[in-house]
Amino acid sequence: MTILENEFLKVKIDAKGAQLTSLFSKETGVEQVWQADPNIWGYHAPNLFPIVGGLLNNELHVDGESYLMNRHGFARQSDFILLDSDDAHAGFSLPHCEKTLAVFPYKFDFQVLYTLIENALRVTYKVINRDKKTVYFSVGGHPAFNVPFNAGENYEDYYLEFETQESLKRHLLNKDGLFSGETVPVPTPGKKLALTRDLFKDDAMVFKNLQSRMVTIKSTKHEQTLSVEFPHFNYLGLWAKPGADFVCIEPWLGCADSAGEPKDITAKEDIQKVVVGHVFEASFYISI
Repeated sequence: MTILENEFLKVKIDAKGAQLTSLFSKETGVEQVWQADPNIWGYHAPNLFPIVGGLLNNELHVDGESYLMNRHGFARQSDFILLDSDDAHAGFSLPHCEKTLAVFPYKFDFQVLYTLIENALRVTYKVINRDKKTVYFSVGGHPAFNVPFNAGENYEDYYLEFETQESLKRHLLNKDGLFSGETVPVPTPGKKLALTRDLFKDDAMVFKNLQSRMVTIKSTKHEQTLSVEFPHFNYLGLWAKPGADFVCIEPWLGCADSAGEPKDITAKEDIQKVVVGHVFEASFYISI
């Protein structure tokens, strides 16, 4: 376990999945990250690569070939290499290998970098092209945050506040986790979305037309907050296991397939690419 620490925060990161497992506020004494109860949801904050969401028939199509891949890709279950670390920074690497090439036919180095900046944690994704062709991929975060923050509080005391007033459309998922093509409006009076126990009974809320680039967890009972700022990410997922004491705020570059006919990876929605000799980089920030 790698530990970062400053006067505001203490952070723990597991090399398995390069996953953030703890974000502890020294000021409030609150553990902000969900502690992965295996009976409810056994992750803390998985990193999603080389896909985000589900694939039609769990198949990734590349250059006329199909490869089996489970939802959200293999990074979250992979062992990363610790590149470097000090009190304020840690870098982790997942390079291509025989195992990854069997399901994702590209040579790459996927890196997850964590940096403490006062009361914020910056999470940076880097994809380095080690191939002789363009590498196509999706990438995203899936951090789960404890709600309520404090003992004796209610989940329903909390809400999500968007950076700007939104006219949100939720893109619906079918039972297989694929986009159905249907959308429904999501009212956010006063830029607020109330957290309720049945808000995610129909799976994640996925927004593709978001103007805000920051979402904040707030309470009607006190002034403690947690914000996720995602300047480089086009899509946002919100999710919780129904009845569980957390909410996920998920910045995405890429998303699930839509129901219908399979598409080559180059035609997937919001697909990212990095050309030969180049490096892709995108960051989001968690602050309290």
